[in-house]
Amino acid sequence: MNNNAFLVPSRRMFLAGAAGFGLSLVAGNGRAATRPLVDATFLFSNDIHACIVSTEGLAPNCQQEGKTDANLLRHIAALNALPGQLWPETIDGKPSGLASAGTKIVRPSGLVLGGDITDDGGGQVREPREGRQLQQFQSRYEHGVGPHHIHYPVYVGLGNHDLDQDGTPPNVDWYRRELRDYVELTHRQSVFYKPQVPVSNYDPLSDNYSWDWGGLHLVQLQRFGGDRNKGAVSGLPWLKRDLAAFAADGRPVVLFQHYGWDAFSTEVWDAAAGTFDDQGGGEPHWWSPAERDRLLATLEGYNVVGLFHGHEHDRVMAYRVGGLDVFKPKAAYLGGFALVRVTDEFLDVVFGEARGETGRAAFTHAFNRRFG
Repeated sequence: MNNNAFLVPSRRMFLAGAAGFGLSLVAGNGRAATRPLVDATFLFSNDIHACIVSTEGLAPNCQQEGKTDANLLRHIAALNALPGQLWPETIDGKPSGLASAGTKIVRPSGLVLGGDITDDGGGQVREPREGRQLQQFQSRYEHGVGPHHIHYPVYVGLGNHDLDQDGTPPNVDWYRRELRDYVELTHRQSVFYKPQVPVSNYDPLSDNYSWDWGGLHLVQLQRFGGDRNKGAVSGLPWLKRDLAAFAADGRPVVLFQHYGWDAFSTEVWDAAAGTFDDQGGGEPHWWSPAERDRLLATLEGYNVVGLFHGHEHDRVMAYRVGGLDVFKPKAAYLGGFALVRVTDEFLDVVFGEARGETGRAAFTHAFNRRFG
């Protein structure tokens, strides 16, 4: 594990981890004979922030912040070029420590997204209609061919920028519904409908969903597991049933959501400073300690080998909360991504960035955990 390059947790992050319910991991050499072998390679990214709002261009400040279509195309180019490259043996001249070091990167099974696929609710306009930001996202991050499309199945997650925007009355929930409908149409299968990227277990109340790659169980929790903001229905009852049905045999589980336990995700109102920060004692900005504790309690006893999140844009993070390994790349519009491999023996995570005009993938940080 290349610890030196990672974010040092703040005091609030440490307290959040210490307040958890003591996640009981089941990982070990003893794989249940009844479940498939685990060897899954996939990509994770977050905070795409598609920003086009009209034929006239981007939302305010998007150009200055780098939330441009050109940057998204660089990101896509870097991800598409990964198969056949080698897992890095060194990063910045130091051994990566990866179990996969020096071996070829196989074609990832999919790209999982950790929220904020749009910059403001899909690209709001005065009257409810299809948001141009959602159209921009769809034109880049739906599985397709050629240099302008991602070449892997994409598992969509939503964040606060997708779900917190209110429409004009009486259509207050128009944009939230539009984004949630997009997720459902992309993933929920039925007797009559086969979506582009079908999953095995979809909750229409929370839009949480899960699927399996071999013996690996994966769960998308959208903004966060247990979200009840802006009319959302908590997915924790569904998550309890899902884990009991699909992960009770001790198979590894990987979770995805938008919020994490970092200083930004856990900030609260600071009355003295007149803003939200990690020093205040007021109401939480994004999700509360009680909500974080309820999620950790739901995971207790299962072999959760990692949780990936977004929300913070600028830093690579790898840290632990209550025995849970947590990961966050830089934002996608800044080129960030994580390449992940999970087997019965180990977890490899290498963080990268798209660099240069053509989107060359540069690996910046590495994490490895051996099981057993």
